[in-house]
Amino acid sequence: MDSDKFIDESWKNSVENEKVHIFGQEETEGQAPAQGDQGEELNFSNYVASLGFQALIFMGEIPNPVTEQPEKNLSQSKFLIDTLILLREKTKGNLTEQEDKLLNGAIYELQVKFMEVLKRENGGEITG
Repeated sequence: MDSDKFIDESWKNSVENEKVHIFGQEETEGQAPAQGDQGEELNFSNYVASLGFQALIFMGEIPNPVTEQPEKNLSQSKFLIDTLILLREKTKGNLTEQEDKLLNGAIYELQVKFMEVLKRENGGEITG
Protein backbone atom coordinates (compact mmCIF):
# COMPACT_ATOMS: atom_id res chain seq x y z
CA MET A 1 0.00 0.00 0.00
CA ASP A 2 1.11 3.53 -0.73
CA SER A 3 1.36 5.47 2.55
CA ASP A 4 2.06 8.78 0.74
CA LYS A 5 -1.54 9.29 -0.39
CA PHE A 6 -2.95 12.77 0.12
CA ILE A 7 -6.49 12.95 1.43
CA ASP A 8 -8.12 16.34 1.00
CA GLU A 9 -10.49 16.84 3.90
CA SER A 10 -10.90 20.60 3.45
CA TRP A 11 -14.54 20.04 2.49
CA LYS A 12 -15.26 19.24 6.15
CA ASN A 13 -14.49 22.85 7.11
CA SER A 14 -16.73 24.11 4.29
CA VAL A 15 -19.59 21.92 5.49
CA GLU A 16 -19.12 23.02 9.09
CA ASN A 17 -19.20 26.70 8.05
CA GLU A 18 -22.30 26.08 5.96
CA LYS A 19 -23.93 24.27 8.90
CA VAL A 20 -23.42 27.27 11.13
CA HIS A 21 -24.74 29.57 8.39
CA ILE A 22 -27.86 27.53 7.56
CA PHE A 23 -28.71 25.95 10.88
CA GLY A 24 -27.47 28.78 13.12
CA GLN A 25 -25.53 26.75 15.65
CA GLU A 26 -22.51 24.58 16.06
CA GLU A 27 -23.67 22.08 18.65
CA THR A 28 -26.42 21.46 21.15
CA GLU A 29 -25.68 22.40 24.74
CA GLY A 30 -26.39 20.00 27.56
CA GLN A 31 -25.84 16.79 25.64
CA ALA A 32 -23.09 14.36 26.45
CA PRO A 33 -20.84 13.94 23.44
CA ALA A 34 -20.77 10.55 21.78
CA GLN A 35 -18.13 9.79 19.20
CA GLY A 36 -18.96 8.52 15.72
CA ASP A 37 -16.62 6.52 13.49
CA GLN A 38 -14.74 9.65 12.41
CA GLY A 39 -14.44 11.07 15.93
CA GLU A 40 -17.26 13.55 15.33
CA GLU A 41 -19.77 14.26 18.06
CA LEU A 42 -22.98 12.27 17.63
CA ASN A 43 -26.08 14.10 18.83
CA PHE A 44 -29.51 15.17 17.64
CA SER A 45 -28.26 18.45 16.15
CA ASN A 46 -25.58 16.73 14.09
CA TYR A 47 -28.11 14.16 12.90
CA VAL A 48 -30.52 16.88 11.75
CA ALA A 49 -27.66 18.77 10.11
CA SER A 50 -26.50 15.60 8.37
CA LEU A 51 -29.93 15.00 6.85
CA GLY A 52 -30.14 18.67 5.88
CA PHE A 53 -26.76 18.62 4.14
CA GLN A 54 -27.68 15.49 2.25
CA ALA A 55 -30.86 17.24 1.10
CA LEU A 56 -28.81 20.25 -0.05
CA ILE A 57 -26.38 17.99 -1.89
CA PHE A 58 -29.26 16.29 -3.70
CA MET A 59 -30.67 19.72 -4.59
CA GLY A 60 -27.35 20.51 -6.24
CA GLU A 61 -26.76 23.39 -3.81
CA ILE A 62 -23.63 21.88 -2.24
CA PRO A 63 -21.12 19.78 -4.21
CA ASN A 64 -20.91 16.11 -3.33
CA PRO A 65 -18.00 15.92 -0.84
CA VAL A 66 -16.67 12.75 -2.47
CA THR A 67 -16.72 13.83 -6.11
CA GLU A 68 -16.61 17.59 -5.45
CA GLN A 69 -19.20 17.87 -8.23
CA PRO A 70 -22.77 19.07 -7.94
CA GLU A 71 -25.40 16.39 -8.39
CA LYS A 72 -29.13 16.69 -8.50
CA ASN A 73 -31.72 14.19 -7.35
CA LEU A 74 -34.77 16.18 -6.30
CA SER A 75 -36.83 13.14 -5.35
CA GLN A 76 -34.11 12.07 -2.89
CA SER A 77 -33.91 15.63 -1.54
CA LYS A 78 -37.69 15.69 -1.01
CA PHE A 79 -37.46 12.30 0.74
CA LEU A 80 -34.89 13.69 3.19
CA ILE A 81 -37.01 16.79 3.90
CA ASP A 82 -40.02 14.53 4.45
CA THR A 83 -37.85 12.43 6.80
CA LEU A 84 -37.12 15.54 8.88
CA ILE A 85 -40.85 16.34 8.97
CA LEU A 86 -41.57 12.79 10.16
CA LEU A 87 -38.84 13.12 12.77
CA ARG A 88 -40.50 16.34 14.00
CA GLU A 89 -43.86 14.59 14.30
CA LYS A 90 -42.42 11.57 16.13
CA THR A 91 -40.32 13.62 18.58
CA LYS A 92 -42.95 16.25 19.40
CA GLY A 93 -42.79 17.02 23.11
CA ASN A 94 -39.48 15.19 23.57
CA LEU A 95 -37.02 17.80 22.30
CA THR A 96 -35.31 20.64 24.10
CA GLU A 97 -36.33 24.12 23.01
CA GLN A 98 -33.03 24.47 21.13
CA GLU A 99 -33.47 21.11 19.33
CA ASP A 100 -37.04 22.04 18.41
CA LYS A 101 -35.92 25.38 16.97
CA LEU A 102 -33.13 23.69 15.03
CA LEU A 103 -35.42 21.06 13.55
CA ASN A 104 -38.17 23.53 12.63
CA GLY A 105 -35.65 25.99 11.22
CA ALA A 106 -33.94 23.31 9.15
CA ILE A 107 -37.25 22.09 7.72
CA TYR A 108 -38.33 25.63 6.87
CA GLU A 109 -35.00 26.57 5.24
CA LEU A 110 -34.86 23.33 3.25
CA GLN A 111 -38.45 23.69 2.05
CA VAL A 112 -37.78 27.27 0.89
CA LYS A 113 -34.56 26.21 -0.86
CA PHE A 114 -36.33 23.24 -2.45
CA MET A 115 -39.05 25.52 -3.84
CA GLU A 116 -36.38 27.89 -5.22
CA VAL A 117 -34.66 24.97 -6.96
CA LEU A 118 -37.98 23.75 -8.40
CA LYS A 119 -38.75 27.25 -9.63
CA ARG A 120 -35.32 27.49 -11.35
CA GLU A 121 -35.76 24.04 -12.87
CA ASN A 122 -39.16 24.92 -14.29
CA GLY A 123 -38.30 28.34 -15.69
CA GLY A 124 -39.96 30.32 -12.92
CA GLU A 125 -43.05 28.15 -12.50
CA ILE A 126 -43.62 25.66 -9.72
CA THR A 127 -45.53 22.59 -10.82
CA GLY A 128 -46.86 19.48 -9.08
